[in-house]
This record gives sequence, C-alpha cells and structure tokens, in this order.
Amino acid sequence: MTTLRPELNHKLFLRDPQETDLGRKIIAASVQLIDQIGFEQFTFKKLAQQMGSTEASLYRYFENKHRLLVYLISWHWASLRFQIRFHTHNVADPRERLRLILNIITNAHLDIATTADFDEAALYRVVVAEASKTYLTHEVDEVNHSGFYREYKSLCADVALVVQEIAPHYPYPHALVSTLLETARKQLFFSQHLPSLADAPSPATAGKDIFGFLEHLAFSVLNK
Repeated sequence: MTTLRPELNHKLFLRDPQETDLGRKIIAASVQLIDQIGFEQFTFKKLAQQMGSTEASLYRYFENKHRLLVYLISWHWASLRFQIRFHTHNVADPRERLRLILNIITNAHLDIATTADFDEAALYRVVVAEASKTYLTHEVDEVNHSGFYREYKSLCADVALVVQEIAPHYPYPHALVSTLLETARKQLFFSQHLPSLADAPSPATAGKDIFGFLEHLAFSVLNK
C-alpha cells in the first residue's frame, strides 16, 4: 500500500500541515500526546514543549485544539476509506465486500503503516477515546455546513452502497453503517475499560470478537 496523504477539508487548518516538516511533526506529536494524556489535558502549550517549539508556531497551522482533533479524526476516516477501497475494488460479491470492510474496521487499532508520519495504532486509540468530542458540540450544525465531517460521511456513504447492493429494499443503510462504525470503536473501548459492557473475553482478542458481533448484527438484518 502506498503512503497516504489525504486531501482534507481546508477549513480545518490555517496552513496545510502535510506541506512542511514542522506541520508533519505537529501531527505526529499531537497524536502521541493526546494518546498519552487525553484531549481534556492536551494543550498547545504542552505540545509546543514536547516538540521544543513555540505555541505561536502551532497557531499558524490550527486555530485551536478542537480543529486539530477534527483534523486527526478526519485523517483516520480518510485512511479507513482508502484501505476499504484498496482491498475491495476487485471483489464482486457485495456480501464478501461487506465482510472485508468489517474486518478492516475491527482491525483499525493495528498500525498498518499507510503513513510514515505517525503511529496509526496510536491515532486509532485517539479515535476510540475522543472521536465523539468532534461532533458532540454546540457548534455541530455550523461546522457540519462547513464540511468538517466530510470524510466520515463519505466513508459511511461508500459502505452504505455495499449494503444497498446486498439488500436494495433495506430502508436504513446509512443508519446501519454509522451504527457499525460507532459500535466498532465503542466496543473496543468497553472491552478495554468497561468489560461488563462488552462480550470480548480479553482485549487481545477484541478485534475478532467485535468482528463476529458486527457480522452478526449486519447480516441478521440484511438477510431477512
């Protein structure tokens, strides 16, 4: 697989971090720091200190830390969409395509090195813990109109087309797909931190167990 450099919404940043060494360092260091201390404790001051840089240099790229978080989460969804297209474009059977998609979704916590700039496994830990904070905000409608969630919605739309191939008359393809995506990351979180809310015997096998659950959930409704 080639190195991924997604074209993300230009409204997420003031300067494209992919275009400079400093910008790429900001992305890599922010993934590591948010993974280590959580988004609530994360500040540009702490990031600048970790990088040996200045807060002013960070604000040249991102207006605030929430925009940076949306950028990171959007990168993950774009990466997931790329992986799905790469691995399914020659698969004719839509049921097999959906199973491959579910497998990719439930293995997103592994580092597959589609980018050399940061640890994608660490990024997915950020996604699992923090993704809901990108849209559970008072400004969600305003920023949605600005395209902040374009990558997530595009991913859902792609997978919904596969669902419609399997069951053309199923009335809830987008609701099903967004539920599968949300369930994958929330069940991984539960298996690691609130195990009584999941049915994964151990975090080590969580990906396999969550895949089985998502496969059962999807095909139980699509095979009716």
